[in-house]
Amino acid sequence: MSEPRIPPRPSDDWDEAVDEALAALRPPGRNRRPGEPRRERPSSHILGIFSWHPDLAKAWFTFNNHLFHSTLSKRDRELVTVRIAWLRRGEYEWAQHVKMAKSAGLSDEEVDAILAGPDSPVWGPRDAALLRSVDEIAADHYVSDQTWKRLAEDFDRQQLMDLVFTIGAYDLLAMAFNTFGLELDPGLTGFPPQDEPGH
Repeated sequence: MSEPRIPPRPSDDWDEAVDEALAALRPPGRNRRPGEPRRERPSSHILGIFSWHPDLAKAWFTFNNHLFHSTLSKRDRELVTVRIAWLRRGEYEWAQHVKMAKSAGLSDEEVDAILAGPDSPVWGPRDAALLRSVDEIAADHYVSDQTWKRLAEDFDRQQLMDLVFTIGAYDLLAMAFNTFGLELDPGLTGFPPQDEPGH
């Protein structure tokens, strides 16, 4: 794709409906008080794309905000998010979430091992099961009984539900952003050139 199919909407063109949609990104219980000055609008291509459709943005951000504050640990969330971004060639999500994964405690060696998947010797049984669930959902839209049983040793029902919805959400985002032609924000580092998926 030579240019984005849906380019980011310039932030100075955002209206009140966009600002209201962005409010859904605030952590639970953190609403702007009456009279409180509005923060400067964040600049990112992803928000610029969502700003074209405030109703969709508000609904998606509300759901995504749950995923960011779900029953999963930040480390587990980022482990599966980086894996699905890799498998689905979601370079924007990859670039954003590799940074988040490292902030959540994943080492450089572990981030590199995400590329290799669940069979890398870096992973113990728990992390391997998390990564295998991503691979199975990506391949079959289903987690096998064997993987589910292993996950259930460490995760309760709510966590298992959050896991499946997290993988599915970032699978969907990769599909949408690849279709729209979302480009990386300035300063973001994409896939390693020699290790791009499919090469």
